[in-house]
Amino acid sequence: MILIGENLNVMSKTLGPAMKNRDTAAIQKMAVAETETGVDYLDVNIGPARKAGPEIMEWLVTTIQEVTDLPLFLDTTNVEAIEAGLKVHKGKAVINSIMARPERMDALFPIAAKYGAGAVALLWGPEGMPRDAAERGALAAELMYHASEHGVAQEDLWIDPIVTPVNTQQDQVKSSIEFMMMYPELAPECKSTCGLSNVSNGAPDHLRALINQTYLVILMKYGMKSAIVDAFDDDLKDIARGNRPELTSLIGRVVDGEQIDMESLSKEEINYVKTTKILLSESLYSDSWLDL
Repeated sequence: MILIGENLNVMSKTLGPAMKNRDTAAIQKMAVAETETGVDYLDVNIGPARKAGPEIMEWLVTTIQEVTDLPLFLDTTNVEAIEAGLKVHKGKAVINSIMARPERMDALFPIAAKYGAGAVALLWGPEGMPRDAAERGALAAELMYHASEHGVAQEDLWIDPIVTPVNTQQDQVKSSIEFMMMYPELAPECKSTCGLSNVSNGAPDHLRALINQTYLVILMKYGMKSAIVDAFDDDLKDIARGNRPELTSLIGRVVDGEQIDMESLSKEEINYVKTTKILLSESLYSDSWLDL
């Protein structure tokens, strides 16, 4: 699986100010640290960046690529900032992201084509969040059509079904799984990706890694090709790299509906089984689900 490090983010209490103040040392320290974890891309998230967005993104891309050869996901809603980053990026970058809204598609797909960049096709339409897997499929088809019209190849699209917090939108978490079940027939030439950590937003800190890791296994089962992840979650990286086959198999058996003999499992395995059921909406979410 392709892994994109999420840690260069303006929401960070340390890196947000570093971006604003052009603190080269802090930015490069994180870029090097993420690179050393073995991820394949770095996501550079500057948020809306309404003020000085192009200058910030240009500076960040240049600063980061002085210390790493990894390609970057350029993550902002500011169109001018995206283009400023692409102008100075060495190699093939990816725009993160393009929503299924005419004004966004018409603004950003031509830029992707101009610079030969990849593009995350975000399944967020004119009415906002899709209600179910079928609406996700319709939005994916629309994004693929518009990308093609603007000269962006299907293999350069990374379709993102939108991952939502399981503690507030449990039905949407299941809906993204259902979309991935139909994905191979819908978009066989495209890549797929997601902001994995979103699924555990709002959950207690000590449970977040467990939720993220379990959801990753489920999505991988249905063909998810990449994910934007915490670069420093070593257990998650082991799972993504295929180094926990027994765990992947166990979660897959739960997804397939097999009745698992819980008494035969270790405490760790029980936790993964219970978490899988939460993510499949077979059990209602609560912060104490592991104790039930």
